[in-house]
Amino acid sequence: MNTSGHAADDVRDDAAGLRLAPFRGLRYVPERVGSLAAVTSPPYDVVVRPDGLLHLESADPHNIVRLILPQAITAGTRHRKAAVTLDRWLAEGVLAPDPEPALYVYEQLGDGILQRGIIGALELSTPAEGVVLPHEDVMPHVVEDRAALMRTTAANLEPLLLTYVGEADGDGADDVVERTVRRPPLLATTTEDGFHHRLWAVTDPAEQAAVSTGLVRHQALIADGHHRWATYLRLREEHPSPGPWNYGLVLLIDTTRYPLRVRAIHRLLNRLPLADALGALDGSFRVRRVDQPLRAAMEVLAEASAEGNAFLLAGDGGFHLVDRPDPALLERTIRTDRPDAWRTLDATVLHSTLLEHVWHIPDAPEDIAYIHDTEAAVEQAERRGGTAVLMHPVREEVVRDLARQGVTMPRKSTSFGPKPATGLVLRSLALD
Repeated sequence: MNTSGHAADDVRDDAAGLRLAPFRGLRYVPERVGSLAAVTSPPYDVVVRPDGLLHLESADPHNIVRLILPQAITAGTRHRKAAVTLDRWLAEGVLAPDPEPALYVYEQLGDGILQRGIIGALELSTPAEGVVLPHEDVMPHVVEDRAALMRTTAANLEPLLLTYVGEADGDGADDVVERTVRRPPLLATTTEDGFHHRLWAVTDPAEQAAVSTGLVRHQALIADGHHRWATYLRLREEHPSPGPWNYGLVLLIDTTRYPLRVRAIHRLLNRLPLADALGALDGSFRVRRVDQPLRAAMEVLAEASAEGNAFLLAGDGGFHLVDRPDPALLERTIRTDRPDAWRTLDATVLHSTLLEHVWHIPDAPEDIAYIHDTEAAVEQAERRGGTAVLMHPVREEVVRDLARQGVTMPRKSTSFGPKPATGLVLRSLALD
């Protein structure tokens, strides 16, 4: 087994760190699809339904969304449909396993950012072991859905994104990554968002051992994929004997060399008209209308967020800055048994104060949608007559510090990126 890790402060003296194993990746056979770009997708929770889903489905009949977001009337039928589709694509040679187990070096380049990391099968660990650090709560119904999909397909269809902070002077894993990217890649493609993707297989046992040795004393932060990580742990409990269910597909990024961007995830309140949202504030927050385009309005939000909690509300064709909450209201509505860094998070104030006590909005899928794309959040709020709550991103250092303390942030508090493209390499548990 191989091992991988996390931060300079997160070096573990007991060497009980991440263990990353090679696996036989399932990959699209280029000759059987229109193009590799046409069969890839963003992670399942980034696809904005229904427009984004239909666009991807129509891009190629073998687009990966037919596996990660199968469409049918009932959940059970959806999951069986994905399993049948996966089996058919394997039988038809649309997908094929690589000939030998590998770790995969993955590179993304675009939008002014270069990201490189290693994809492998990570040995699972509980939060108490402190090897993989979650920083957000999860929604049980999403974990249940992802677990049913993985259970039925017996596959990890898309990697989680984990980050670690490597040694300042480099280590074996970094050396392998930098050597590998000088070789011809297994595949290269450019997705419609303009990002260039390249993938290499590391099959040399000596190089795999160098990755393991270089990462063995580290821990990692879950940057993206909390629900899938919770799903991995649930399925491991269902399969207690040692075997493939003890591992899950991940991408590990050393943020010392390749820092990620942290973006906010916005909220769409489907059943709360904007006028009602503003009216309910009733002096508990300062409210100012922002008569500027979206980009400029988000800059106003950034400036206000530097001074304290701030949100931008949309849904009536304009924008409304909500900031300067009443300190007495915060004192009444936010729990006191958490660190100050948690109590002052925008997401904490939004969920504990605004959603729960001011707007009385239950955290249920029919009431709140979580949307990564700012324009999509605004457009959907205007179309549905709801309220978009636009957020400013939290700093990565805050996320790490809370995770090290074992404190989870409100669900969907952050969006780290760029996220790996789904569909470049899959893991079948039947092959391990």
